[in-house]
Amino acid sequence: MSQRSALVLRGGAIGDFILTLPTLDLLRQSISGLRLEVMGNRGIAELATASGYADAHHYLDTPGMAMLFAPGAPVKPELATWISSFNLIVSYLFDPDGTLRANLEKAGAKTVLDLPHRVIPGQGHAIDQLARPLERIAMLLEPDAAPRIHVPGAESRPAADGPRRIALHPGSGSIHKNWPLPQWQRLGPALVHQFPGSTLVLVTGEAELERGVTQDLTAAWASQSMEHWDSLPLGELARRLPSCSHFLGHDSGMSHLAAACGVPVHSFFATTDPNTWAARNPASPTQVCVSATTSLNDITWNAAWESVTRFLGRV
Repeated sequence: MSQRSALVLRGGAIGDFILTLPTLDLLRQSISGLRLEVMGNRGIAELATASGYADAHHYLDTPGMAMLFAPGAPVKPELATWISSFNLIVSYLFDPDGTLRANLEKAGAKTVLDLPHRVIPGQGHAIDQLARPLERIAMLLEPDAAPRIHVPGAESRPAADGPRRIALHPGSGSIHKNWPLPQWQRLGPALVHQFPGSTLVLVTGEAELERGVTQDLTAAWASQSMEHWDSLPLGELARRLPSCSHFLGHDSGMSHLAAACGVPVHSFFATTDPNTWAARNPASPTQVCVSATTSLNDITWNAAWESVTRFLGRV
């Protein structure tokens, strides 16, 4: 009998993809001998193969894929051959009128499962929501299932009694999810003063550069012991992050990546529900500091400092 195979189509940002990894694991654990492939966005889909969740990855901008979203569009023969090679296709892609599903079936897809492309606050953690539809075919997540990423060559966790290496990511996909920049400027030096010998690891990307965050923080922390990881590929970040003793950030893909790499994560929340979106890894402590309003501007310095130092002191 030929090997059974499945393809998972997953768009979205970094955090969305990482929170779907437990579903990939569930599929592999539930279907014996399954060859699993995943198709996602460039720079993100690679995480699935690098961490062993998938056997191969592909990109949603592959030539011909866009035609699958056009009603009645022809499907390239080579794409149809590839699609028809899978026993199961699981799609998280937005398909309100069923066009994608119809074109996949026209191309020879044997079984197509549509899973939710969006997560709804108040209906459980995102990880659980993304896998819940599989319960109807007797695939059940373990309680508190969480993504775990360990890439080849990953750096070692620092000794518990050694100097702290504190990674700080002051950004997210939305400025409304970000604790104000002046607070981050103050936080770095305050941490080094409170925990002598600590090294700050500033994690930034294109968004922080465009908003001036990178420039402001590198200037504000210039006199501190600091490393700057700027615009690194996700695989390289996953290799380096385990060397950090703690990670401080927001509701962002970076926080989910750090938690999946086994780093204790502290996150600031205001506009989103931490019960739905907080980083989750039962094997590594996580903590949130939540605004009493819908604005992170209302998390005072004293409240944030108490939360952060309590977190660093107990982990």
